[in-house]
Amino acid sequence: MTTDLTADETTDHAAIQGMVDAFFGAFVSGPGCAERMDLLRGLLLPRAVIVRTCGMEPAVMGVEEFIAPREALLTGGSLTDFREWPAAGRVEVFGDIAHWFGSYAKAGTQEGEPFTGRGMKTIQLVRTADGWRISAAAWDDEREGLTLPTDAG
Repeated sequence: MTTDLTADETTDHAAIQGMVDAFFGAFVSGPGCAERMDLLRGLLLPRAVIVRTCGMEPAVMGVEEFIAPREALLTGGSLTDFREWPAAGRVEVFGDIAHWFGSYAKAGTQEGEPFTGRGMKTIQLVRTADGWRISAAAWDDEREGLTLPTDAG
């Protein structure tokens, strides 16, 4: 794979990375959560599929099934000083499809106990008349017996 990108490819990569950053940026506790969740809804296709694995039976969710419990958790008061962010990742584009694959980290305080975590996410995107939108996302978190690759950031 060559790293020499055309102007259009550079624009696509920047737009997609901006969407990835906004996706992670939605998961912050505190004021403005409703606005961040609305922004997240705008990033996703209405019928996007989100899957959580994390060593359990995969949980397959639609947009509202994904957003509603997270919004409640982020605003409920038991989770404070929380945020997620992309650590390292790569964007690949072919025509009107793309994906981001990379590591992320999270930190916060739940029920008064500070915590941190890391994992990997894959985010698939499609080009629409309104620009790039997320069609699917899936993640798995580190746990006993599963750690991030050394090159994952």
